[in-house]
Amino acid sequence: MDIQHLLSRLEGLVLEARTIPGTKLRVVDETRCLNLIDQMMMSIPKEVEEARRIQQERDRIIEEARAEATRIIRAAQEEAARLVEQSQVLEQARNRAELIEVRAHREAEQLRAEAERYALETLMRLRDELERTLDVVRNGILKLQADIEARTQNLALLDQHELPAQES
Repeated sequence: MDIQHLLSRLEGLVLEARTIPGTKLRVVDETRCLNLIDQMMMSIPKEVEEARRIQQERDRIIEEARAEATRIIRAAQEEAARLVEQSQVLEQARNRAELIEVRAHREAEQLRAEAERYALETLMRLRDELERTLDVVRNGILKLQADIEARTQNLALLDQHELPAQES
């Protein structure tokens, strides 16, 4: 029997025992209690043996995992050495990388030039628009100045006409 089950039965035996009035003491069936304790004592070596077996199984699995890890590392090192020996492939890869880098720089320069052309065109359009707007503002100023000057002259003429009438 498993030790947990036996402990549960022992606990049940204690909980169902009668209490002695006025104390926390209980009257337990000695025979049943000792019988359960005997069963536990016989079961404990089985439990310990099961734990030992599980520990040995765990140790075996860990050792297998270590051996597999060592094998994988050794295979990876051999593969790395093989790859390093393939200098021709490595050289081709370097050449291809350089070619890609040169193309990337060329494309970046083209994109940069296109961006600068676009910015220049945009700024030139903005300049032209600002010049048109500035012309409109200048014309507005000239018109207002002319209007103000004409009104000032009209007022001066009106003032001259009113002065003789007021003197009489």
